Amino acid sequence: MDAMDDHDDNDGAGYAWEKGFERTWEGVEEDEHGNIKTREEGQRRNRRVRRRVGGESIKRGMIRYLYLAIDLSKTMADGDMRPSRLAVTLRIVQDFVTNYFDQNPLSQLGILVTREGRAEKITELSGNPKAHMEALTKDSDTKGEASLQNLLEMACTSLRAVPEYGNREVVVIYSSLSTCDPGDIHETIAKLKTHKVRASVVGLGAEMFVLRRLTEETSGDYSIAGDENHYRESLMAQCTPPPTPPGREGAMFADLVRMGFPAETQDVFPSLGYSGNRQELSVSGYSCPRCKTKTSELPSECVICALPLVSSPHLARSYHHLFPVPQFDEIPAAAPAAAAAAASAGSAGGMGSGAGAGRATEEESASSSYCAGCLRDLSGLPRYRCPECRSAFCLDCDMYVHDSLHNCPGCC
Repeated sequence: MDAMDDHDDNDGAGYAWEKGFERTWEGVEEDEHGNIKTREEGQRRNRRVRRRVGGESIKRGMIRYLYLAIDLSKTMADGDMRPSRLAVTLRIVQDFVTNYFDQNPLSQLGILVTREGRAEKITELSGNPKAHMEALTKDSDTKGEASLQNLLEMACTSLRAVPEYGNREVVVIYSSLSTCDPGDIHETIAKLKTHKVRASVVGLGAEMFVLRRLTEETSGDYSIAGDENHYRESLMAQCTPPPTPPGREGAMFADLVRMGFPAETQDVFPSLGYSGNRQELSVSGYSCPRCKTKTSELPSECVICALPLVSSPHLARSYHHLFPVPQFDEIPAAAPAAAAAAASAGSAGGMGSGAGAGRATEEESASSSYCAGCLRDLSGLPRYRCPECRSAFCLDCDMYVHDSLHNCPGCC
């Protein structure tokens, strides 16, 4: 009877055998040398290899207009991702929105959803990450079927009005294995291509022909999430601006893009201003240099005169896509030991120049035995060396420098 009472008090948790089966051993792998490593480390290495392949000097757009389209049909309640697809999606989308504005401070983002065969616009294009997540969290009910065509039609109608010098993009998170459309979806795909809208898809189910066709026609990316880590990695890859298509250089070129750099104002008494499209009373804010309308945050767009409002740090942070950090050279774990042995042999030879070169090589090997970022001991571990300053880094610091910091600490 006590056992029954305990179960009644924890109805939400359920029995242990009713929960999903966790294969904890699948997170551990063995490399070619017989060493144990985690799967996350292997995924980071694979991401570094892909960055090296695609990290050449490529023309990318600094200003992006992106709609994040989310499938909120009944399939989002499936439990193949713990605790559900919807809960995992909300966590990953929150990180995506934050990372998107961190890497693209001059860009704007909006959120669309589809359920019950209809498309709904949760938020307009704006640069307010907090407003996006609050609106999505309040309106995240899952029901009915998804309509891919209605979702794309709404995105295309909104994006064709934005300036041509910006990237027009749609990133679709699709969970269903079907779509309930009112017409021919191939006509909608052709319309997206005509208006130069790039569509990318992250699928949570099996691959679908129509999604593959959509991404191929619009030069987007299509990936199927195998697990939560792969899901996160696939969506975070959309934070980096895509390469400019060969036929759009002329259309995306602009002699002048008007922007305002407002000064922060402090009032004695609260005055009326804007937070996004919503009016509110506030003491501090930023005054538009053209129409003097007060807004509460940067970057944003003036509600009255539509002038983009930014600060100089936002503009400076956008340049890391144009001048990326050079790829670090990978040095295997056995290479430093071999270099140190060669240095010792050279210093014992008795030749003046050979001894000097040997000591220099030995000093360089000793200085690179610790990570220049976190001071971690790199003995027996692979290291990654900057080609400019010759500083050595561990794998975690290499990923942090290229993905988040965008500056080499040794070169600064």
